[in-house]
Amino acid sequence: MTAIQIINREKLSERKFLLENVDYKKPDNSGKLIDMKAEVYHRPDAAAVLLYNAAQQKFLFTKQFRLPTFLNNNETGYLVEACAGLIDEGETPEYTAIREAEEELGCKVTNLERVGGVYTSAGGITEFVHLFIAPYSDDDERGDGGGLPDEGEAIQVTEMTYQEARDSLREGKLNDAKIVILLQYYFLFC
Repeated sequence: MTAIQIINREKLSERKFLLENVDYKKPDNSGKLIDMKAEVYHRPDAAAVLLYNAAQQKFLFTKQFRLPTFLNNNETGYLVEACAGLIDEGETPEYTAIREAEEELGCKVTNLERVGGVYTSAGGITEFVHLFIAPYSDDDERGDGGGLPDEGEAIQVTEMTYQEARDSLREGKLNDAKIVILLQYYFLFC
């Protein structure tokens, strides 16, 4: 198979992250090179963690306003999500998951288990999300959570029973890809 050939890269914006147009050639199914164009948004990788309390059969989630969902017909713009954040330079995915659990949910995570990873939207975004699960209990040291106000975060910590989460998943009420994948993993394998 012929390798991908990058022909041209044009920077469109670097306001927060790099957005560029890329002209390239790739082989079609017969092996013939065809011209392609793509708009690519270069986002850093991220880490997401599902916190579960097996004894109480509960999960901890975040709930926060997400402008893109509001612009795409989410009436309130609020989304229940798995705790997540971008991996800062020099951090590991594990460190980021632990840091975000403390910042957003107020939980000190000590037993993190990696369960996989996914591209968020491979047709146009470079971001890869590392997925984790971790236990918590009512006896664990807890902070306030809520995110970092200096980053504009106003996160509500949301607790949901296993049954509520299962019902919400089945009824299509949970629309964050990370939470859907992590809950499916948890209900299938844990």
